[in-house]
Amino acid sequence: MQTRSKVKLGVIGLGGRGAGLLKNLLVMDDVEIPAVSDPYEDRLQKALDIVEQTGRPKAEGYSDYNQLLARDDIQGVIIATTWITHAEIAIAAMKAGKYAGIEVGGAASLEECWELVRTSEQTGMPCMLLENCCYGREELAVLNIVKQGLFGELIHCQCGYEHDLRNQVALGEQNRHNRYRNYLHRNGELYPVHGLGPVSKVLNINRGNRLMTLTSMSSKARGIRQWATDKFGENDPLAKTEFAQGDIVTTMIKCAGGETISIIHDTTLPRPYSRAGRVQGTKGLWMEDNNSIHIEGRSPHHQWEPFAGYREEYEHPIWKQFLRDGVKGGHGGMDHLVLRAFAESVMNRTDTPIDVYDTAVWMAITALSEDSIALGSTPVSIPDFTKGKWINRAPGPVGRYRLDRVEESLFND
Repeated sequence: MQTRSKVKLGVIGLGGRGAGLLKNLLVMDDVEIPAVSDPYEDRLQKALDIVEQTGRPKAEGYSDYNQLLARDDIQGVIIATTWITHAEIAIAAMKAGKYAGIEVGGAASLEECWELVRTSEQTGMPCMLLENCCYGREELAVLNIVKQGLFGELIHCQCGYEHDLRNQVALGEQNRHNRYRNYLHRNGELYPVHGLGPVSKVLNINRGNRLMTLTSMSSKARGIRQWATDKFGENDPLAKTEFAQGDIVTTMIKCAGGETISIIHDTTLPRPYSRAGRVQGTKGLWMEDNNSIHIEGRSPHHQWEPFAGYREEYEHPIWKQFLRDGVKGGHGGMDHLVLRAFAESVMNRTDTPIDVYDTAVWMAITALSEDSIALGSTPVSIPDFTKGKWINRAPGPVGRYRLDRVEESLFND
């Protein structure tokens, strides 16, 4: 497979997440960053300084991302702006002939998801949701175990985003963080993809299987108000603010293959971090929260085993290589891997391992869950963004970072 020696990427959105992704990209010798964009001058200048401090050529900075997209020397862009602008910028990027890499977050409407798909199909430019958890060490080991058949036929998966973000959400206005206003005005599964991304790859979603219907239910909202009362007193404006977003949102999904998926969104109550992972089949299951596994006929009867030994035995070749070369990048290395998956797709001019159909349906869960909750937890249909192609769709492009199968032979030194 012929590859380019270098790829030039732009970064749009330079808050905490965008700046972090920029730093990850700058450790890659075959990635150049000619331009960055953010409407806030302080963030833009900080990013330009980051580029120079690494000894790279000075980058150009733009307050208007359209100026960056007008450049003909950039092949792809990383989009790390607010959730509600991800899709419109990605659409503009594809129309400008650039690969679009979107930082995670849900959609505000189904129409923007359809527009992502239509634009990608019309322009031929890929659009990849940069779901780093698809490249987590545990998630990839579980994927390998599934492909080896140890769990038998899959029946049920659980996943979610359980992360105490009360400080981040409550102080979002002063810190220019997008979550605050979303939580203030919306009520749904606002952040589905950290869990749903890896689970979808395990269940072959969009390649032989698809998400069919969902039902969502929301609890009352008390967490942030209690946090603000404890921190600032009962007369503080935050302690009196009514947030639309419930503290716990639970979503159930039915798949075409008969499997079920449970997603939980839990970010405004005190708790340790978890992505609530569970993969269960006719022969056994894996659980994230107790870091354990049970395989019928191999594990002691009715007893859990530690997952560590299975992870070592079924380590995904991506992580075998990563551990040999030296793990680097944010979130335990996942950020580096997902950015490499995107960058190498741009270099090779192939589709991305998380494609526009994955991107659209994962993002759509947010808008659909809002509809379901507003209608009293009524079941709602999940669109088929592939328009029937999922039934007999060809495998994804061959590459080390593909997620529809394990390419062991590409890692043999």
